[in-house]
Amino acid sequence: MTGFRDFLTRFRPAASPGRAAPGGVPTDRSAELRAELAPPLALLEQTEAEARSIRERAAATAASGRREAERRAEAIVASAREQARQVRARTAEQVLRAAEGEAAALLAEAEREAIAVRDRARSRTPALVDQVLALVLEYVEADVAPEGRGGGS
Repeated sequence: MTGFRDFLTRFRPAASPGRAAPGGVPTDRSAELRAELAPPLALLEQTEAEARSIRERAAATAASGRREAERRAEAIVASAREQARQVRARTAEQVLRAAEGEAAALLAEAEREAIAVRDRARSRTPALVDQVLALVLEYVEADVAPEGRGGGS
């Protein structure tokens, strides 16, 4: 557009041979042509000013949009980080619960084994006592019987 405006402002036609002043001398039409070109030139300048204004507003809008997009992206990243932290916390809680469950199961198994050992020991104790008593009775009988009720060894 600037080139066209420059062309229009430099345009100065020579005297037009088509119109002649009284007496047959051609007149200079440059003033008349300049007057005809003034409204298009003014419109061209106004259009250029509007185009500059639109470009400036578009640049400002783009910058604002870019800032807004950056702000939204930062919010999304912060949200993703928080979600990742929560997932790690939940995972740690699940691992801890699983470990607690395994520990509880091992403890319960150890208690069951301890009870079983105690029960076996209780059930064997009378048998051992019986065996010891039987041995003692045999010894006493053996000591008394072979020698005729009088004394032993």
